[in-house]
Amino acid sequence: MANNATHVLLVEGYADRDFFTQVCKVINLNKSPKIQVATPQDYQSPRNTKEDVFKLLPSFLKKVEDSDNELERLAIVVDADRKQHGYGYANTIQRVKSIVEQHDFALAENKKNGLVFKHSDGLADFGVWIMPDNANEGVIEDFIKQCVKADERNLFNHAVHVVNEIPSPKFKLHHSTKAEIATWLAWQALPGRGFYCAVEDSLLDIDHSLFQELENWLKQIFI
Repeated sequence: MANNATHVLLVEGYADRDFFTQVCKVINLNKSPKIQVATPQDYQSPRNTKEDVFKLLPSFLKKVEDSDNELERLAIVVDADRKQHGYGYANTIQRVKSIVEQHDFALAENKKNGLVFKHSDGLADFGVWIMPDNANEGVIEDFIKQCVKADERNLFNHAVHVVNEIPSPKFKLHHSTKAEIATWLAWQALPGRGFYCAVEDSLLDIDHSLFQELENWLKQIFI
């Protein structure tokens, strides 16, 4: 992973990286300057987790503040998770604030299209998207679930039904949406691929209001 990228989108894991690489492609953000979608392990962190994103964040913000450094634009995407099984939305945004405020970034009032942090000296905005929608608890699969295309909805609903009918599921209840997305994707023409294929194979409605918010946020930060 190149450390001299000018535009970096830091995400939790490889599945997220592949998904957002496809998102950037479909909304024409994969041209020059190219956005480097990266995970913590791409930058030598021991693990790919939400916490590792937070641990890396101060060093990335220092690069943004350093005029001699090549990093110009920075954003992160993390899951809100659920409060009883992780941070939850409120604790996640508070954790982000506690980090970025030390670098003179403050959350802008307008939260319509993702979260944007402004710097006191007028540096480029720092972007945060907390899955699924910058308001509720959940994960990236909840974002995907909301954006499933109309002509995929019957198949997806059947996947949801099948998952709900499992007599003794091995997965935990709060992972149900992950199981639903995985089942739905397993029934596509090419089973066994990650959820990046939901974008690559045009299974999502990119005109859905939530997808449009994500697109507008990415463009606001990186263009």
